[in-house]
Amino acid sequence: MKTDRNILIAFFLNLFFSILEIFAGLFTGSIAILSDSVHDFGDSVSIGLAYMLEKKSRRHPDEMYTYGYTRYSVLGAAITNTILIISSVMIAVNSIMRIMHPEKIQYNGMILFAAFGVIINFIAAFFTKGGKSLNEKAVGLHMLEDVLCWGIILIGAVVIKFTDITMIDALLSIGLAIFIFINALRGFKKILDLFLEKTPGGISVPKLRSQLMAINGVTDIYHIHVRSVDGVINSATMHVVTTRTDHVILKKELRRVLEENGIGHATLELEDGGVRTKNT
Repeated sequence: MKTDRNILIAFFLNLFFSILEIFAGLFTGSIAILSDSVHDFGDSVSIGLAYMLEKKSRRHPDEMYTYGYTRYSVLGAAITNTILIISSVMIAVNSIMRIMHPEKIQYNGMILFAAFGVIINFIAAFFTKGGKSLNEKAVGLHMLEDVLCWGIILIGAVVIKFTDITMIDALLSIGLAIFIFINALRGFKKILDLFLEKTPGGISVPKLRSQLMAINGVTDIYHIHVRSVDGVINSATMHVVTTRTDHVILKKELRRVLEENGIGHATLELEDGGVRTKNT
């Protein structure tokens, strides 16, 4: 698929660039570039895993995985965000050490490489934009963050050139680390909500129940469970008590309301009568 190919392109771009960053960081003496090389190498590893897990997630359900392999995509997103959280902490620690023990920076080389970094990461961000799964969104977000990171490094290098305040390099690194950490933590929270079976965002169960109860002949609805396997496709199960006998038509009406509320798959248990069956 196109998204798989784009993730693979981003992987090779990131891996190539992270290797260049190591040499550029050592040459210029910039802790910001060296720190970002760790970040980008972590990105490369996570993107490679994301590619493999995204492909696996598209396998059809079988007797071993009756719900399908979609959660493998979510696992890829979890690994990506975990690596970024760890790398952001490492960047912050290294930056603090550089503030305590400052070194001279080759700002001209830093400016040149930062400009190159903006271009390369912009290309990677372009290829990974518009992903639908949490895994694809995580990769796309991190590519966009890389563009912003290199833009900040470029501005910082120019400022250092005209002020000779080398501490700016370390302070920029700390700022980047905080930025990466916060966004990775947000992504990780979404993944955690998914695994804990939290009601998907944007869906109100009371509102949904009210709309379903408004359908002619529906007297009660209970055991409403709404979940998402991958953060994209939402599903629901519920018991519907009805006085109607045209169950096929009723189910179509129920599914139409569910689809309007962002629920693409539903398992509906219809019960005859005006009072629901207890303890079921």
